[in-house]
Amino acid sequence: MQRTLAPKAKRTTPLWVWQILGVLFLLGLWYLLTSVLKLWPPYVMPTPQLVWEELRYGFVPSENPNDGQLIHAVTGSLRRVLLGYAIAVGLGVVLGVILSANRTLRDTVGTWFTAIQSIPSIAFVPLAILWFGLNERAVLFVVILEGTLPITLAISSALLNVNPAVVTAGKNLGAKGLKLYTHVLIPAAVPNLITGLRTAWSFSWRALIGAELLTSNPGLGQVLETGRNISNMALVITTILMVGVVGGIFDQVLRRFENSTRTRYGLEVRQ
Repeated sequence: MQRTLAPKAKRTTPLWVWQILGVLFLLGLWYLLTSVLKLWPPYVMPTPQLVWEELRYGFVPSENPNDGQLIHAVTGSLRRVLLGYAIAVGLGVVLGVILSANRTLRDTVGTWFTAIQSIPSIAFVPLAILWFGLNERAVLFVVILEGTLPITLAISSALLNVNPAVVTAGKNLGAKGLKLYTHVLIPAAVPNLITGLRTAWSFSWRALIGAELLTSNPGLGQVLETGRNISNMALVITTILMVGVVGGIFDQVLRRFENSTRTRYGLEVRQ
């Protein structure tokens, strides 16, 4: 007698409900440990109330020159990372196409790119400062470098792994040279390209914060450094949360774009 497996029950509670409950649980635990049990002094682990005050004053300008600094920090960081990210995408696509078309370059330059990608972005900050000084260009250099490498490698790998049948069909229809790339290879590699874009964003965002820690440009990294210098742990925690929120929002946008693209290409079944 054969036993049949019962179909899996569909999730009745939406995912976002569990996500909100998880956040509320962490906030409650934080409040319990710092405000009720008071296991640590505020200069070691601030209470949620202190962090909320820093967050509120950071986004509400007033006569106090220190208020509203998070607004300027977020806008400054976003301006730098979006500019650097856009340049990195352009460079990465071009370099990825070149690497995919030349085996010698893949075996040499491609190997160097892989090795450089394994180096933490903070290691390039002193180099950027020596080359460009404590200014905007040093930060942009680190952001562009960290964003270009994953896109380059993702594009090169995606183009090399396009279904040979698709390439043959394109050639039979007259696609050659540049036309083969623009009409066959690149469109077929779009799903993997989107994955590379998402990876590059996370690399660029982390590189930006690390570079801003050591330069004089106004941004979230510089606010972190200010909080450390004045021993304001509430400001440090607030800024870390802002880094996570901003980075997470953009990652979710790219994730949705990636999922919709993969669904459109038949690589993922929509539930």
